[in-house]
Amino acid sequence: MKIPIIALGAALLLAGGAGSACAQAAAPRTAPAANDYSDPKTWLCLPGQADPCSTQDLTTTVIAADGTTTVEPFVRASDPAVDCFYVYPTISTDPTPNSDMTPDDEPRVAAVHFARFASVCRTFAPLYRQVTLAALAKAMTGQDAGADRELPYTDVKAAFDWYLAHENKGRGIVLIGHSQGAGIVQRLVKDAFDGKPLRKQLVGAMPIGWSVPVDDKGMFGSIPSCSKLGQTGCLVSYVSFRDTLSPAPLTLFGRVTGAGLHAACVNPGALSGGKAAAHSYLRTRSGAGKQPWVAGKTIETGYVSVPGLLTTECVRAGAFSYLKVTTNADPADPRTDSIGGDLNNNDPMWGLHTLDMNLAMGDLIAVVRAQADSWKKAN
Repeated sequence: MKIPIIALGAALLLAGGAGSACAQAAAPRTAPAANDYSDPKTWLCLPGQADPCSTQDLTTTVIAADGTTTVEPFVRASDPAVDCFYVYPTISTDPTPNSDMTPDDEPRVAAVHFARFASVCRTFAPLYRQVTLAALAKAMTGQDAGADRELPYTDVKAAFDWYLAHENKGRGIVLIGHSQGAGIVQRLVKDAFDGKPLRKQLVGAMPIGWSVPVDDKGMFGSIPSCSKLGQTGCLVSYVSFRDTLSPAPLTLFGRVTGAGLHAACVNPGALSGGKAAAHSYLRTRSGAGKQPWVAGKTIETGYVSVPGLLTTECVRAGAFSYLKVTTNADPADPRTDSIGGDLNNNDPMWGLHTLDMNLAMGDLIAVVRAQADSWKKAN
């Protein structure tokens, strides 16, 4: 199974693209029973319970350019001003077209992608019956994947509605999602916030690793792209590729259809544009083993931060708009000259999709922290 093909399958299935099985007429199916989101077991992260957002060890080793290391503890916010609502990416290993509500790899991904936001907000992450990896692989062979493409959104919308009715109480909301989850967040922004009364509670929207269509002014409907720190009610979105590997002509990441539209790219480290030194939080382990982050030292923490190693910049290249990631390699210093994250030997169909969130995690959190401060003062 080639994961880049799966990623493209996810985009086709969720966007309703006219490709392979997506173009086939779906057979009528009996609507599955609705989830009961009052049951804590239907949530990956929910305030007041032990979960990946409240128990994960996020201690980080900061590795300076000279090889010096320091340990950075993680501190969860005791009384955060806003709520973060997260939708995880395509990750279920269930053999069925749609996942069940019993998590397998979902807690790990929530911990890696989302748990760190607990430093700035209350964390909510529902389980949902997503289109599985197995279904996407099947679709890309031209078969009917048999997946219910509406069910993932129906589940997340039901969870969000339960959250609004029982947990929100007028608090500000940050929506965060990646890949399949980002597509759901994009739709949720359009359905629940764009031009709706709830718009006043939107602190920010972060559909990452998904091609969100915006016009030349960076507008997604009434939602503007963020352009300065502390701006609320705005969009941060991007897909990422290395500077040495431009998007392949057939990739669906970084481009959209529609006259006058392009894929949103907002650099979380430089909201007004230009280059930024990325504030990354990367996994110490990469692939099958530990990445050699710095010569002569063993990293004991689960995460590393490498100041100055990565630079990010939004670029437009033909039909594509994406976050260009440059590794500032220096063979003379003891730090690594490369990072993991590309699959299948730097496949340009995939780019840095698996690292979208973590390569700018510190910057994303800084954006939310400033937004939360602004929203709190205004409300």
